[in-house]
Amino acid sequence: MPLRHKSAQKRARQTKKITERNKTYKALIKSAVKKMTSIKAKDEAEKEFQKTTKLLDRAATKGIIHKNKAANTKSKLAKDINKLK
Repeated sequence: MPLRHKSAQKRARQTKKITERNKTYKALIKSAVKKMTSIKAKDEAEKEFQKTTKLLDRAATKGIIHKNKAANTKSKLAKDINKLK
């Protein structure tokens, strides 16, 4: 059954567009975190940490992920870096 109201139709289009954007961003974040955890050298990990942190902060600002999730992920990655020699 098609949506009757114009506003409902527009809302459906917007939701579809936003969902696609969020999926892309979440995939970028997941791959960046995986890349971070696979690095064994501390100096490389620190460089990658800056990029990943920037991604997480941007996603939290845009409302793609919750700000606490971004903070928790950054904290976990920082702990992993500190374990490296």
